[in-house]
Amino acid sequence: MNIKQYILLMVIVTIISWGAWLAVLFFINPETTAKFGIFLFYLSLFFAVTGTLSLLGFFIRYIFTKHFPEFEQAQIAFRQALFFAIVIVVTLFLQSHHLLTWLNALLLVFLLICIEFLIISLKKS
Repeated sequence: MNIKQYILLMVIVTIISWGAWLAVLFFINPETTAKFGIFLFYLSLFFAVTGTLSLLGFFIRYIFTKHFPEFEQAQIAFRQALFFAIVIVVTLFLQSHHLLTWLNALLLVFLLICIEFLIISLKKS
């Protein structure tokens, strides 16, 4: 798969994910649905945010950095978009259950930063 096919696939999947999230948002009543409806909301939001941030991160990397291969830029952008999507969805989930505090959010961000540094350090060695 070349980079153009990857970008096209990511655009298609991201559009489908946003469509699924909008469908869940408008057609599923959170007061009457089981936990499955809430799960679909967070899952579709996770995929939509991951796709959007991945594409945005790739294009920003592509414009400002020319020394990396394109596929490596896409991998890094996808990994970081995945981490940002985790932060967004987990904080929304915690907020919906009235469990979000600044300490919880800080610990979540710190954990993901440590994982990112671990990935970077293992990749260099």
